[in-house]
Amino acid sequence: MAGPCGAEAPAARWKRHIVRQLRQRDRTQKALFLELVPAYNRLLEKAELLTRFSEKLQPEPNDVTPTTHQGCWEKKSRSNSDRVPSPATLRMKWQEEKAGLQLVCGEMAYQVVQKSAALGALESELEERQSRLVALEARVEQLQEARAEHAQQVAARRARNAAQRAAYEALRLQARLREAALRGLEEEARDLLERLVQRKARAAAERNLRNERRERAKQVLMSQELEKAAKRTVSISESTDILRNEIREKAEMTLTLPAEPELLESEAGEKWKRPFRSASATSLTLSRCVVMVKELLNFKKRRGHSVGGVPEQRYQSIPVCVAARLPTLAQDVLDAHLSEVNAVCFGPNSSLLATGGADRLIHLWNVVGGRLEANQTLEGAGGSITSVDFDPSGSQVLAATYNQAAQLWTVGEARSKETLSGHTDKVTAAKFKLTRHQAVTGSRDRTVKEWDLGRAYCSRTINVFSYCNDVVCGDHIIISGHNDQKIRFWDSRGPRCTQVIPVQGRVTSLNLSLDQLHLLSCSRDNTLKVIDLRVSNIRQVFSADGFKCGSDWTKAVFSPDRSYALAGSWDGALYIWDVDTGKLESSLRGPHCAAVNAAAWCYSGTHVVSVDQARKVVLWH
Repeated sequence: MAGPCGAEAPAARWKRHIVRQLRQRDRTQKALFLELVPAYNRLLEKAELLTRFSEKLQPEPNDVTPTTHQGCWEKKSRSNSDRVPSPATLRMKWQEEKAGLQLVCGEMAYQVVQKSAALGALESELEERQSRLVALEARVEQLQEARAEHAQQVAARRARNAAQRAAYEALRLQARLREAALRGLEEEARDLLERLVQRKARAAAERNLRNERRERAKQVLMSQELEKAAKRTVSISESTDILRNEIREKAEMTLTLPAEPELLESEAGEKWKRPFRSASATSLTLSRCVVMVKELLNFKKRRGHSVGGVPEQRYQSIPVCVAARLPTLAQDVLDAHLSEVNAVCFGPNSSLLATGGADRLIHLWNVVGGRLEANQTLEGAGGSITSVDFDPSGSQVLAATYNQAAQLWTVGEARSKETLSGHTDKVTAAKFKLTRHQAVTGSRDRTVKEWDLGRAYCSRTINVFSYCNDVVCGDHIIISGHNDQKIRFWDSRGPRCTQVIPVQGRVTSLNLSLDQLHLLSCSRDNTLKVIDLRVSNIRQVFSADGFKCGSDWTKAVFSPDRSYALAGSWDGALYIWDVDTGKLESSLRGPHCAAVNAAAWCYSGTHVVSVDQARKVVLWH
């Protein structure tokens, strides 16, 4: 019942509205004739009275006044004629009034015709307006129905949005809890790793101590055997087979664990200085000792490295990215620093990010839900930051600065842990090697230095003929890019340069793929080059219309799966090329309004971060 009543109510309203409009029209039209009709009626009545009066005043033809009656009344009529008008005069007046009334009646009739015509026009206009009103009312009803439907849809969508918002908040809370649990597990894993390393170090130290004791015991036995051999007198005619058997037995007995050759040679030398009973015995004993010492030395060479040293902890980067995704959308834009931002780097877990700028600060950020949340600020740098890098465990940050030094921080501590000083000009690059205790730096003082971070001293200095703008490190190789348009390769186990590859333009950055088989270089000739390290040849050259390096430290990077190459341009755009085909995949524009200095691709392949000279940090997804 509620539906029909609700539908009849609008119909009753518009009907009542039409009745009111008709009544109003009647009142307005009637008011126009309220004065005209009575006046016209009065005029008609007056005309009728005058007609009757004129008929009465008109003399009849048979009515003749006799002369006999005029005698005595003639004088009286003449006296009254001066006071009563004559019929002719009255007839003339009546005719004049009749003509005036006819004229007025004609005018009134003409006005009635005009008013009737106007009334007809108004009635036609009213009918037209009523038809339009009916159409508009039908349209209003349709719009009201559509509005009701839209209101229902809006209500349904609002309810759905509220449910989705609640689900999103629940998922976000769950993600935060899981991230907190993940961070706790990572901390626990790091602690377990540190404990494992310490246990291995202690076990190695104990093993070395046992080996050293064993070695000393063997040395004592060897010295005793040498003394006995020096005292023995051996005939020259002894069978060589017996001699060889004895040498083999002695060698097998002594080769169970190696002895130090220096001690053996010194002790053997002291024993050889003693006098012998015969020349044959002396020569035979000396030959046996020399053979035994040579066997020991050859055995040590075959064994390789001694077990006496503590094995250094190594972290091999294991990429977790199966296929990198191209960034298309800027998810977060921040004014991160007080001045231009020069460097950016992702941690091994892809959720921690470091940015460094000319304001001498390093900011650490957490990538949470497509947003950058501030984690920590590392202070104490002596100059502008030009390069940042995480160690393989993600627990330390190394930065190159303009105060002729590189500085080391521990994640979680605001102040600098170590300062690696030794360069005489600006340090342009600082990178960890595959261990957390070794690093390499490059400077404008034309040197590349290797550092032992455990003792904070320079273990090696490589002199070059040109400024070094960037360095990367492999297993046993150091690659440096220079201002003289050359890329140099250094063997970390040898003193000399093993190879030089020329490029057309000053090298601004180098990036090594995770499989260490390809090298990406960016140079001031506005090109990127991919070098295949297996054949030491340039495999691809990337360029694009509009791409231009904005500075001498513009950084280009590989995607984690080495499918794409990414670099920022002077106009604030990011250019992405396909490594296999060499084609430009996409160019991203929008948030940056100044030259892009550096970009970083996270190890999971889902996010890209770019920094520019206008203090902006942009997270792309």
